[in-house]
Amino acid sequence: MKALVWQGVNEVAVSRVPDPQMRNEQDAIVRVRKTVTCGSDLHLLGGYIPFMQRGDVLGHEFLGEVVEVGPQVRRHKVGDRVVVCSFISCGRCWYCQQELFSLCDNGNTNPAITESAWGFASGGCYGYSHALGGFAGSHAEYIRVPYADQGAFTVPDGVSDERALFASDAAPTGWMGADLGGVKPGDVVAVWGAGAVGQMAARAATLLGAERVIVIDRLDNRLRMAQTHLGVETLNYQTQDVGGELLERSGGRGPDVCIEAVGMESHSSGPQFWYDQIKQQLRLESDRPIAARAAIYHCRKGGSVFLLGVYAGLVDKFPLGALMNKGLTLRGAQQHGHRYIPMLLERMARGELVTEHLATHTMSLDEAPRGYDMFKNKHDGCVRAVFEPAA
Repeated sequence: MKALVWQGVNEVAVSRVPDPQMRNEQDAIVRVRKTVTCGSDLHLLGGYIPFMQRGDVLGHEFLGEVVEVGPQVRRHKVGDRVVVCSFISCGRCWYCQQELFSLCDNGNTNPAITESAWGFASGGCYGYSHALGGFAGSHAEYIRVPYADQGAFTVPDGVSDERALFASDAAPTGWMGADLGGVKPGDVVAVWGAGAVGQMAARAATLLGAERVIVIDRLDNRLRMAQTHLGVETLNYQTQDVGGELLERSGGRGPDVCIEAVGMESHSSGPQFWYDQIKQQLRLESDRPIAARAAIYHCRKGGSVFLLGVYAGLVDKFPLGALMNKGLTLRGAQQHGHRYIPMLLERMARGELVTEHLATHTMSLDEAPRGYDMFKNKHDGCVRAVFEPAA
């Protein structure tokens, strides 16, 4: 079958790879109908997560049709239209029972790397390096789905592929940030990053009752998208005083909840960008924590900061003193999507959660290298590039 594979740093290609095979009785094989780029994929392309091998299939956010099921699969049958959570979880271990699905003890079949790096292994993730299990990704014609009864969710009739696609990763990730960040009615919420995850976090905050939601970015097209489709406030950090504006819009205190949806390659218009960029390129730090620092500094005393952006290792100049002395609560996680996806699909069916606008560019899988170039370099206003393997 055809698939988009990693060839090296900033090199991808469409190649022929073996068709997926059933390995366990709880597996399903899914024909991919739509699969979409994600900002965290760019960390793989850039070589910032050094556990990729040449020929690895990329992609972790997808929707498709079940074409084969194992004998222990009970909730799905051939022909079902399903959206699949990007993280692979067994549903039975202690962490899954606590609804901490991305921390599943059984989802990552190659735990040694992350045990060494982080102390414990996280769960597995499609197409996201051998540190997270080495699973083949979704930028392909077909994909094997382990623990299919746990990770695949039937899409309701009336919800389009374009809308349901983002229930795989972007929507549950964003919702988790608002939920576990503790957003409650009347809050002022600031979100760093107006990509798909940041926009979904902003929409979640609104639906959870926040009084004001402010999205911060430097790209005007993304900020306009957030204003138009989500009805939230925006700030451009290159042309506006973010700190002053956040104080003005929060009664002089600062936001109650700050959500960072950028991650290890965050950008800044100030000298800290070059400091972090140089140190990252020299591998003196693995991640650029610019947006995370900003969230900590601007959050009100006693507030909550949630890190949605992906981080892999070590950062420099982390404001631990501000975190401690301001009495902040800091949390972060890979998405516990299994907890949220059924509810999100219901909201999509009711029209409360709209995501189609995020798919700014749709193309065939053969055009995926061009799609990643557009996505990485923000060409033509690309927010997300969607690939259709059957096109």
